[in-house]
Amino acid sequence: MSKFIVSLSPHAHGTDSVERNMYGVIIALVPALLVSFLYFGVGSAIICAVSVAACIFFEWAITKYLLHKQPTVTDGSAILTGLLLGFNLPSNLPIWIVIIGALVAIGIGKMSFGGLGCNPFNPALVGRCFLLVSFPAQMTTWPLVGQLTSYADATTGATPLSLMKTAIKTGDASVLDELPSSLNLLLGNVPDGAGTIGEVCALALIIGLLYMLWKRIITWHIPVSIIATVFVCCGLLHLANPIYANPLAEILSGGLMLGAIFMATDYVTSPMTAKGQIIYGVCIGLLTVVIRNWGSYPEGMSFAILIMNAFTPLINTYVKPKRFGEVPEKK
Repeated sequence: MSKFIVSLSPHAHGTDSVERNMYGVIIALVPALLVSFLYFGVGSAIICAVSVAACIFFEWAITKYLLHKQPTVTDGSAILTGLLLGFNLPSNLPIWIVIIGALVAIGIGKMSFGGLGCNPFNPALVGRCFLLVSFPAQMTTWPLVGQLTSYADATTGATPLSLMKTAIKTGDASVLDELPSSLNLLLGNVPDGAGTIGEVCALALIIGLLYMLWKRIITWHIPVSIIATVFVCCGLLHLANPIYANPLAEILSGGLMLGAIFMATDYVTSPMTAKGQIIYGVCIGLLTVVIRNWGSYPEGMSFAILIMNAFTPLINTYVKPKRFGEVPEKK
């Protein structure tokens, strides 16, 4: 009688891979990248190119000479980290600061924990927050949209989030009249300071979201739960007191769309189950609203994501699915 031999796992194979997902997210970022070139011109190109090149170099060097392993820069993760870091920076930031941010993102945020798949915090946000704390003046100087030729000497202005913060601090709701319309925020048509490179056009980010959902690179749970939470909370605040901006302006301003779609959905630092992702997204939304409206800094998305990154293992434990065949314990 012939023996039935079972080979080692895995027994089911799919087309998913690290490379496919990483390059899929990079493709989803292309619309926002092209819009940033259109609005910020040479500044956007310089920042993104330097950030990507520095992240690739630092990952290669650390892997080869410090960890003594085979470099894995071709998997696309270093390119993606560089792009996301660049998207979180002003388009007139000095190059040497961008390089420091890339070193912190890769060296501290990623490789110090063992590389891809081991980092508890989003590397690009680690780099961005480090730069924000270390170089607050340079990181909060926002060039005006449409300056295609200038870089270091770009004229700067106030962002929509700055106007919202001013209205809350002064108690003067008329300040909000200076905000661009929701349509202009959606399209990135912001006459004053637009913010970081990647947050200028919400429509381009939404196109990237639809692409990733179509390709099943991510699911809807995290971005929808974040956006819905911010919409509901800001809507209630606006109804209670007009000094708080309307919910559409809150959603379309700042880095909320960029964070909800591309940063919070990072595989390694977000929960594994659908229920856990909704809990995670709701908490990020709540923290963002709290920091934006009552914190000293106008934007709260980056800090909210990093805080919830730390809670991801706890959420995974709380919503851990039952093992197949497991018998529930009797109380």
